[in-house]
Amino acid sequence: MTITDALSTAREILRAQPFSRLLGADVTAFGEDGATLELPIGKDLLQQNGFVHGGVLSYAADNAITFAAGAVLGPAVLTAGYSIDYVRPALGATLRARAEVLHAGRRQAVVRCELLTVGEEGDETLCALAQGTVRTIG
Repeated sequence: MTITDALSTAREILRAQPFSRLLGADVTAFGEDGATLELPIGKDLLQQNGFVHGGVLSYAADNAITFAAGAVLGPAVLTAGYSIDYVRPALGATLRARAEVLHAGRRQAVVRCELLTVGEEGDETLCALAQGTVRTIG
């Protein structure tokens, strides 16, 4: 499968998730190096202080981690668990979750994810870090 075909398939899988469609999420990179998920930051995704809600960051981390693991383990995977550390309030135009596989076996992968906000000029600001374990189904 070519890189273009793999990205197209990953996008189809993401679009099959109603919640991901609701948020406007998109897979912008997908392959053995990992996966990147992006979503536009709209007013509906903010908490009372005007920052991106932590649940939105958590959603992005979970999905990016799972997609990155799926790139090496195959599509039949589920998140077994993850942790997230918020390092600064998230402000920007786009939320980018960039995940890379740190270790993969036959049935499990450990993945690290950087959550960044992207400004109008394209500048990235780290707002959270996550790490998770993904396992094959079955």
